[in-house]
Amino acid sequence: MDLYEYQAKELFAKHGVPGTRGKTATTVDEAEAIAAEYGVPVMVKSQVKIGGRGKAGGVKFSPDVAAARKNAEAILGLDIKGHVTRTVLVTEAADIAEEYYVSYLLDRSNRTYLAMASKDGGMEIEELAVERPEALARVAVDAIVGVDAAKAHEIAVAGRFPEEVRDQVENVLIKLWDVFISEDATLVEVNPLVKTPDGVVLALDGKVSLDDNASFRHPEHAAFVDNAAENPLELAAKEKNLNYVKLDGQVGIIGNGAGLVMSTLDVVAYAGEAHGGVKPANFLDIGGGASATVMANGLEIILGDEEVRAVFVNVFGGITACDAVANGIVQALQILGDEANKPLVVRLDGNNVEEGRRILAEANHPLVTLADTMDEGADKAAELAFAAAK
Repeated sequence: MDLYEYQAKELFAKHGVPGTRGKTATTVDEAEAIAAEYGVPVMVKSQVKIGGRGKAGGVKFSPDVAAARKNAEAILGLDIKGHVTRTVLVTEAADIAEEYYVSYLLDRSNRTYLAMASKDGGMEIEELAVERPEALARVAVDAIVGVDAAKAHEIAVAGRFPEEVRDQVENVLIKLWDVFISEDATLVEVNPLVKTPDGVVLALDGKVSLDDNASFRHPEHAAFVDNAAENPLELAAKEKNLNYVKLDGQVGIIGNGAGLVMSTLDVVAYAGEAHGGVKPANFLDIGGGASATVMANGLEIILGDEEVRAVFVNVFGGITACDAVANGIVQALQILGDEANKPLVVRLDGNNVEEGRRILAEANHPLVTLADTMDEGADKAAELAFAAAK
């Protein structure tokens, strides 16, 4: 779960990361009142889960209350790369002498944690990483040892932070590591981490991604969920305990096992090139169980996507045999009734595959087409989706 900036900074404050005061507002009047309360220049910042806010006009300096009101009026409702601003964060403005960058993330390729740091931060950090990669230090962090004083010093030296603020930066690095581990995050980023003219180091922005798999350890994180901003199909799938991700395509995908589903996405995308460029519409992993209820829930979510024109069910029978999957599909179609109104291509393989195919053939449902291989099934589903779009 990606957090808004104001939520990330709440976690920063909880763990002692130095920053500036700030409050959220959903109306122009609220933003004006916060600026008046602080009585100092403020920043009015769009709260959307996307980068590039500053370049899009979503972050504005306000020297007085009138400017804060005007800026809030301009930012509320602002569309930034498809994300509409419904909330702004009003924070005390800080004078900036230098901008830095620090982050921790999960390095999946090397199966460890990674610290990234640079004395050159700010809006151009992405360009820096490409054009001057040597300026962005990458320091592996042992998951057992973590970031103690020695590791924080190593990161600060590698990031070439000025010696006069190095102690403060190291303190921030230790506290950010506490955020990263204590909150079960997969990303903690500060850009910019700044030095003020009087030499104080502050975190002026924050980005945090939390691991949903650890949510059972953090019931308080439920307060961070913004249902209004979530895709309604993904929200409905989450309520049904389905592992679903909405994509921009026309072929709905159901599979069992993340690896098989990912492979199915690739095969469908390749097959779609020959059928008008149709693409996968979603990632949906039903896991090891393919009961009628699970299959019906999955089909209900996928068929609820108006962009879907056909569905490809690609299942390998293992712990749950193919005959059980086939029965699940048949019963799911009965449960859904008229809601099942788009063609399904089904490919079964593995344990009890012949019995599974027999069950589906005997049911002879008008929407179901059987495929012998994954390539054949992907091609047929792409063909049906293209034909339905005409």
